[in-house]
Amino acid sequence: MPKNPSPIVISTYQPNWPELFDQEAAVIQNLIGSYITIIEHIGSTAVPGLAAKPIIDMLIGINRLSDSPLFIPPLQKLGYIYVPEHEVDLPERRYLYKQERGEDTFHLHMVEPQSDFFCRHLAFRDYLRTHPEAVGEYAALKIRLAGEFGSDRSGYTDAKTDFIHSIEHKAQRLAL
Repeated sequence: MPKNPSPIVISTYQPNWPELFDQEAAVIQNLIGSYITIIEHIGSTAVPGLAAKPIIDMLIGINRLSDSPLFIPPLQKLGYIYVPEHEVDLPERRYLYKQERGEDTFHLHMVEPQSDFFCRHLAFRDYLRTHPEAVGEYAALKIRLAGEFGSDRSGYTDAKTDFIHSIEHKAQRLAL
């Protein structure tokens, strides 16, 4: 059930992406800060120079997943759409997104900071930030896959999985 059937668009890196993250993170912190331990900018828009879908991914460390009935309604009032169906595959995450003119602008991935999900996403981002050759390889892959998959977001995401796992393994080896 795609929520947005438009073609996948990969943009060149935009230097205002970190600022957009900072602005939205401040709004979220002011709204539900008592439930949050940390807010991190993740995904391709968090890596300087990396081509990306122009959607800001935010990894939000929350004190307790069990508090989600308390912090999700205020986020919905900000225009975020809660997608509980994703919890079938990732029960440790609460996922919300926001749109503008029918296009996704922000994705919130809310997890407890000690979770594997939290650690893997930060490790992936941090590896890319320090390995420009991997940034180039990932950008080329994403551009090619966007052309191949058109508006099939699931296919596009699945096709990136092997590359993402390879970077996660490299990051894990560096951490040892």
